[in-house]
Amino acid sequence: MLTRVGVGTDDKKDAAEEKPDDDKSSRRSFMGGTGTAVIAGSLVASYGSFAAISARFAYPRPSKLVRLFVADLGTFAKGKSTQYETPKGAKVTITRHGESGSAADFIALSSVCPHLGCQVQWEQDKHRFFCPCHNGTFDPQGNPTGGPPKAANQVLSKFTLAVEGGLLFIELPEEELA
Repeated sequence: MLTRVGVGTDDKKDAAEEKPDDDKSSRRSFMGGTGTAVIAGSLVASYGSFAAISARFAYPRPSKLVRLFVADLGTFAKGKSTQYETPKGAKVTITRHGESGSAADFIALSSVCPHLGCQVQWEQDKHRFFCPCHNGTFDPQGNPTGGPPKAANQVLSKFTLAVEGGLLFIELPEEELA
């Protein structure tokens, strides 16, 4: 009888050598698959974020107007003006030109001159807004009538007003409150 010595041991040795290769290849495929999934997920997240930001830019949410109390109409005489500061610090001059009791009686203009940022003031006797820095003048509607603002055609910014129940309110976009 012939017996082969070591046949069984070679088979075991070959099997032992193959097993580590299977472990290495399964780890490699797992790590490769995981890396690919992470990269793909990152790309999807970044493109999704870009799409969301682009959509907000292309289709902005309409701003909601908020009313803030300014004065009681009974205490605000024709020809008088008052200074108002918005929650964000914008300075506004509100002037009463009529006596009908509606928002059309009033005008609310930025009290900051667009030329150099000086404070403008209402001059009732001259029926104008005046900037003392460079003698800039504006008509009652905020249009430039003299000085550097006239040369540059710079108008005073307007604010919307509302009257309700004998009270005067300024209407500001919701973003202006924060």
